[in-house]
Amino acid sequence: MSNRHLGANQVMNIAEAVERWDGKSADDIGDIYHHHHQVDSFVPELIELCGQAGFEKGATWLLKCHLEKQHPLKADQIAALYKMAAKFESWEAKLHVLQSMPYLPVGQSEKNSVEFLLRECLMDKNKFVRTWAYNGFYELSVQYPEYADETRLFFEMAMKDEAASVKARIRNILKKGF
Repeated sequence: MSNRHLGANQVMNIAEAVERWDGKSADDIGDIYHHHHQVDSFVPELIELCGQAGFEKGATWLLKCHLEKQHPLKADQIAALYKMAAKFESWEAKLHVLQSMPYLPVGQSEKNSVEFLLRECLMDKNKFVRTWAYNGFYELSVQYPEYADETRLFFEMAMKDEAASVKARIRNILKKGF
């Protein structure tokens, strides 16, 4: 799968690499990141791939990895990512964006679409998506205090009804002094 399986003169572009990824191997997606992250077109290509159902899982994983390595996105890239996130078919893609929110400031123009995404994700059947949607509301309320009261209410309800993993994440947020 990775570039090490290619001939000496062949190098896969990022779309081909993500398309060939099995959707599971962390080593292989890590290799894709390693081989492509220094190319100037890396982030713009990933943003474009996020809008395509067959690529969204891998592309969002790569973006999350890039952000975690302290490579910020431009405001227009963040806006584009948030705009398409509510349309993701893959729960993993939604999860990656939710987990990336600490690195993705929510601009005034995308505040409503992020709020919509978070509300939708709070009702997701996947507990990991729900867990990180609660965290997303925390991130949103840090930037926009008008969400703080509602976020606290969500946390109170979750502490009564949610899975243990969701409650653990909320306890970690509350330890921050929220």
